Amino acid sequence: MHHLYTHPHQGAFGHVLAKLFNSRRFATYRRAAMSRLPFMTLDSDVVDVVYMNWLVDEALAAPFAPPGARLWSHQGRTPLTVLTYRHGHFGPRWMGPLRRLMPSPLQSNWRLYLAEPLSDAPPIPTVAFVYNVMDSLAHVAGTRLFSDALPSHLPAGFDFRVTPDEAIIGIAPGDGSAPRLAARAARGARAGEAVLPPRWSGMFNGWPDAIARLASQDAAVVEVPTAEGAPARSALATIALPVDAASVEPLLLDTQTLDCPLLQRLDADPEALCFLLPSVRFSALSERLLRASA
Repeated sequence: MHHLYTHPHQGAFGHVLAKLFNSRRFATYRRAAMSRLPFMTLDSDVVDVVYMNWLVDEALAAPFAPPGARLWSHQGRTPLTVLTYRHGHFGPRWMGPLRRLMPSPLQSNWRLYLAEPLSDAPPIPTVAFVYNVMDSLAHVAGTRLFSDALPSHLPAGFDFRVTPDEAIIGIAPGDGSAPRLAARAARGARAGEAVLPPRWSGMFNGWPDAIARLASQDAAVVEVPTAEGAPARSALATIALPVDAASVEPLLLDTQTLDCPLLQRLDADPEALCFLLPSVRFSALSERLLRASA
């Protein structure tokens, strides 16, 4: 299962972490304890949000979505988004101004889009998490131990830079479970001049429609490991991500330097649709387990 954690460096420490992070027993105890507590809303003033979107084979991508999910697709192709950004003091809302003391880790969120929400889920735009990568072991531990909806992976290296000329992403998994990505995209295009690649024009009514759909994320789901023979379960997280479409800047991917085994595995089209969102206020609003699938 792609959500299981493997540490990027071999050794006893990594083995112990993987055993703890993948422990179903710990997760059961944690759910029992935290179900009695209100959800702690989290905020982050996110900056340099780079969206890289590819059309991939729907049938090959389907196993990465939770059981019962139907992917949003057109002529057998479905969007896969790699969304990479820097958090801005990611922490609990109750901290108020003191949240500025919280760290600002890097995160890369890989996701697919559902045609409709899962049963028992609210009727809002929903994505399915494929991978979540963070460059902070503390944050990976927090998501692994205290969340069902954000099972994160720690890479051996995470390079993310947005300069006046380009956006650069480098995720090196080492020996771990994080996905590999090396990508560069040039800046300088104007939103008013942006034109959808031919393969994307069948899914969207122009550039603004593509931005609205691909940047939309009111909820996310992820399959939750269960005991052998038990019904499949999924976790649902709801978030607030008020995207200012007017601030979005098109990017041009350098396909010659792209390296991502998952894209090859999913038979991705070479024509990527990429853009930069300079900043956005992110809030994690709720999380719960959905009822078991029939």
